[in-house]
Amino acid sequence: MSRIESAFQRLSESGRRGLIPFITAGDPSAELTVPLMHALVRSGADILELGVPFSDPMADGPTIQRASERALAQGMTLRKVLELVSTFRRDDADTPVVLMGYANPIEAMGLAAFTEAARAAGVDGVLVVDYPPEECRDFAAALTGAGLDPIFLLAPTSTEQRFDDVAEAGSGYIYYVSLKGVTGARTLDFDEIAARIPLIRARVGMPVAVGFGIRDAESAQRIGALADAVVIGSRIIEEIENSPRDRVLANVSEFIAGVRDALDRIQGAPQ
Repeated sequence: MSRIESAFQRLSESGRRGLIPFITAGDPSAELTVPLMHALVRSGADILELGVPFSDPMADGPTIQRASERALAQGMTLRKVLELVSTFRRDDADTPVVLMGYANPIEAMGLAAFTEAARAAGVDGVLVVDYPPEECRDFAAALTGAGLDPIFLLAPTSTEQRFDDVAEAGSGYIYYVSLKGVTGARTLDFDEIAARIPLIRARVGMPVAVGFGIRDAESAQRIGALADAVVIGSRIIEEIENSPRDRVLANVSEFIAGVRDALDRIQGAPQ
């Protein structure tokens, strides 16, 4: 059983919702990335999504775009991201780490080289925004063969055929994009989310994590009542941006602890 499967099994057995924070590797600096990862876990994260900075992050709003720009300006690369994961693994052998990014850096490294390097570093899953499931079967098969979970996005506009494609190619969990737009958008349609998640869960047969637009403990709790996990990214990046360097860890930890507390107050199974 993979670390991701184990994490969701523990959550299900305890009746809790997963908390999946996203940060960009190298933001605000390479030196702070691993301490941030550990701080997120101590504050209640169940799975970490680690963004691989890219110069043209088309699915990301301005906040995460700025994080990528800051990381790239300091020399962050895909290989250095994997080195950070290796460093994290020296002290944390249990928390799943999912790389989230775009196809270009992986293709520049080479599929075989990336897959082996990710496995060796201790990566558990990979979500490539611009690899739709029907066009990356070789990539998904290579990840699966190395014991890594290929994770895919579904959106409000996804068809039943896309559900089936994701069910065939993916594993670990589904990342459901809760709105039509880029990361960091602010308008959530809770009724639509409530209608879509049971359909996805029944058809795909994997836990559903919901992201995009979750900005505080209240919205996380409302989404958590519906989903297996919530993903928070842009709001954390804003906390990093707006904090003095010596307060980044404390401020991010305080925010995540508040979200964790809100999720733990949810009663009952996901609706």
